Amino acid sequence: MNYKNISYLISHIFLMLFMYLFIVHRYSKKKTAGLCITSFLILSSTDCLKLNFFPESQMCYFWVTIFQICVTQFTGIYIAKYRDSKLLFVGLSASNYVIAGSVMATIIYIWTQNMVLSMTGSIGVHIAILLILYIRIRAIWFRFQERETEKGWWELCLIPVFFYCGFCTLAFFPIKLEENPQNILAVILFLITMFVSYVVVLRYLESESERTSIYWKNVFFESYVKGLEDQYSLVEQSEQNLKILRHDMRHYSGMIDALLNQGAYDEIRNVTAHIQAVSDENKIVKYCENLMVNSIITHMMEKAQQHDVTVQLEAIVPRDVPFNNYEFAAVIANLIENAVRCVSEFQIKEKCIKTKIECDMGHVLIHVQNTYEKEIILDSVTGLPKSQAGEGHGLGMQSVQTFSDKIGGNIGCYCEEGIFHILLFAKIDGKRGKGMTRA
Repeated sequence: MNYKNISYLISHIFLMLFMYLFIVHRYSKKKTAGLCITSFLILSSTDCLKLNFFPESQMCYFWVTIFQICVTQFTGIYIAKYRDSKLLFVGLSASNYVIAGSVMATIIYIWTQNMVLSMTGSIGVHIAILLILYIRIRAIWFRFQERETEKGWWELCLIPVFFYCGFCTLAFFPIKLEENPQNILAVILFLITMFVSYVVVLRYLESESERTSIYWKNVFFESYVKGLEDQYSLVEQSEQNLKILRHDMRHYSGMIDALLNQGAYDEIRNVTAHIQAVSDENKIVKYCENLMVNSIITHMMEKAQQHDVTVQLEAIVPRDVPFNNYEFAAVIANLIENAVRCVSEFQIKEKCIKTKIECDMGHVLIHVQNTYEKEIILDSVTGLPKSQAGEGHGLGMQSVQTFSDKIGGNIGCYCEEGIFHILLFAKIDGKRGKGMTRA
């Protein structure tokens, strides 16, 4: 076995180790490790074809390499929990990572002609790069894989593809680096450029994601503050109306006394009905006991009234919920707002949506129903409604999907008899909260 065989063997070991460490697993650790080992054996056995049986055949080298690329990418797809364009980016990047170690083994061997030193250097480079990537970008990659599918990752996959093609052209095919050592400096600079590019691009994407997250948090808090303002305005108006009512009660009492003396009982009933109606008009509506959710619903109700939309609401939400209050309220706001926006475009007089929010007895349920006229386009990946408003829209549904994944829930939608339904359901831990009311 020559140094090329050993170098490729080492590269395949670290290739599968990279896959194992940088991909969110679909299966158990033991099964995932077994699949990676199986792929490693396939890659190592096919190396014998291009390195030992047909070392002079460029066609054999080309087609065996294509086969090994397919095995590598299929392994990543098979073991991954999330199978999308971000996974392809990780798989292609894994191939680039191990090229660095292989190239360094070749360079050291050219300089020293010492196989032991060459292999030691290759292992050292692989370990050093793996540790740097593990510390610097593994957490970032995991966060991206856990998120809802985002646009732009197919284009980003071109980065590892062209880096890989560049390395192959400079160091392996059609002229090997041993035959053209003048390319050594270019290869080293190319390696440095590649890893700097990866770190810069991923950190930029992370900062953009954080910026977007901050923007939507600001939007949510704006809605929350608006809800509090609406509640405060209602309280002020109710207090003023009740002051007027209390002032007028002595007149109503005198009127009732006069009507009693006349025996005009029907008129008395009309007066008391009027007093009751005024009291009901100034009653402060409380949709649930959770302050955050109640404020958001208040704001959404105000927005629905502005669009002449009636919201039939049933809400059971305790003061304390076993997950992030802000995220839960944002999900409710997104779903109600989407439904209001949909029906507000109708020409019919009666525009109505139905909403049920239940967080009780170990589960959470959000069910929103609304009629629809236009065709609803569903995302091929998530199965959820896809915004037709163009770039920059549809982030509300991504927020809903992210919250559902975070609490281990299920979210789905369907159309039935002209009614669009969207439901989010999850089992939750925690005892039944106190102070639940039904609105």
